[in-house]
Order: sequence, then structure tokens, then C-alpha cells
Amino acid sequence: MFTEAQDLTSEDYELIRRLVYAKSGINLGPQKQQLVRARLGKRVRTGNFKSFREYVRHVEEDQTGEALCDLLDSISTNTTHLFRESRHFDLLAEIIEQWAGDKSWRSRNNVLRIWSAGCSSGEEPHSLAMVAHDAVHKHHGLDLKILATDLSTQVLSKAKLGVYEPHRVGTVPPGFKNRYLQSVKIDGKPMLQIKPDLRRLISFSRFNLMTPNFPFKYGFHVIFCRNVMIYFDRQTQAALVNRFAGQLHPGGYLMIGHSESLNGTEHQLEYVEPTVYRK
Repeated sequence: MFTEAQDLTSEDYELIRRLVYAKSGINLGPQKQQLVRARLGKRVRTGNFKSFREYVRHVEEDQTGEALCDLLDSISTNTTHLFRESRHFDLLAEIIEQWAGDKSWRSRNNVLRIWSAGCSSGEEPHSLAMVAHDAVHKHHGLDLKILATDLSTQVLSKAKLGVYEPHRVGTVPPGFKNRYLQSVKIDGKPMLQIKPDLRRLISFSRFNLMTPNFPFKYGFHVIFCRNVMIYFDRQTQAALVNRFAGQLHPGGYLMIGHSESLNGTEHQLEYVEPTVYRK
């Protein structure tokens, strides 16, 4: 009889840890073995695998990549809320107003491009869309495009819907709540949903930040990558930040999470204030 508590050996955990690091950059330390047992145990049981090692072999041999996506979905932690770390959104509004009112900047830019990297279940890009649309719509001829990416297909499916329980929108400024949210019923339950016009500004896509060469054609004016790099070691953080820098337009901004720091990390960006960097 398979017993999951007995089956995840230290050797098996090391195989999983190395696989997760190689494919996602997430650095699972020795203290995460119980978490991995709990999160992958269900997949091992429902897949009728005899052991965690057999499950890992299945993931490695799956040519479609779907098994790997499922594993990473299980491992990834996705917790967030609308307008989390609100200082970044206040600063974004100030930056956009400055750019939009600058004739020199406007002569070079007719589309403002923002990337929410590690967008989880959509709270960050929807918050970005509210702030950026509010700032941009006052300036004729300046369009807005937001890219929202995540490693997890599960959270992306949820993010695309833009549906939130009423008690979870308390952090949304009242003016934005009235303008950008509408009441809907999902399975008979009252919910709030981001209005279609705002959702259309956001393109959701699965993307692995460990991709060596980012394929984006136009670059970005602002990149949010918050509370993602806390799972990476310094070497991985440095490589990622420099890939972000390569995607930023001159004068563009990178904003990271308040629990993160680039201290001790070699990069090409200028420090602006805690968690905010400029190219």
C-alpha cells in the first residue's frame, strides 16, 4: 500500500528540487520537503503512481510539457490582492502623467507598454490597468497595452476572468471601483468583475521567466515583477534582472516586491527608491 509520508525520500525530494530549479528558477531549500510532499502527494495518488520517483520520471518523459506545468502549478505559491503594495501604483500614476505631458517623450511613443511578470490570479495587472487607463485616457493619441504572464496555467485561467468576491475589492480606490468593476452573478453568487473594456487592455500568456532570450518585440516602459524573485537564488535574480533591463526602454522602470532587494546583485539599473529601479 502506497504511503505518501514514507514515499518522499530525501533522494526523491532532491530530484524534484533540481527539476523545479532547472525548469522555473524556483529554489526549494531543505525546509520545503513537507510542503512538496503535501502539494504533490495528491498528484501521485490520483495518477496511480507507485512512488514520487515514478511521478518525476513521468514528468521528465512527458513530451507535451503538460505534466511539468501541472507540477509547477502545484509547487508555485500564488497569494495576492488588488492594489497590493499601493506605493507602486501611486508612483506609476505619477510617472505616466509625467511622460504623457512631455512633448519629447510623446514624440517617440504612442503606446505605453507595461508588463506584469508573475501576474498570478490577475490582481496586479487589473490594478495596473485601472491606474494606467485613468492616467492615459486624458491624453489623446496615447494607447495602452499590458502584458500579464505567469508560469501557472491554472492562475492564468482565473486571471483572464477578472472575477472577485465582493469582500476582496476593499483595497480598490472607491473611484476606480465605480468605474472599472461591475456586478455579476457566478453560479448564483454575487461577484464583481473587471469591465470588458479594461480587460481588453490586458493580454494574458504563460511565460517562463527562465527563458534565456525574451522574445518580446517592442520592449516595455514599466515592468512589475513583485514577490517572484524571493524564490530565486542571487545568481538567478541577477540574470533575470538583467534580462528585464534589456527589455526596458531608456528611462523605463522595474518595480519589485517590498520583501525583495537587489542589494548585492550586479545589474544595469539605477536605484530610485526602495524596490524601484530605472534604466
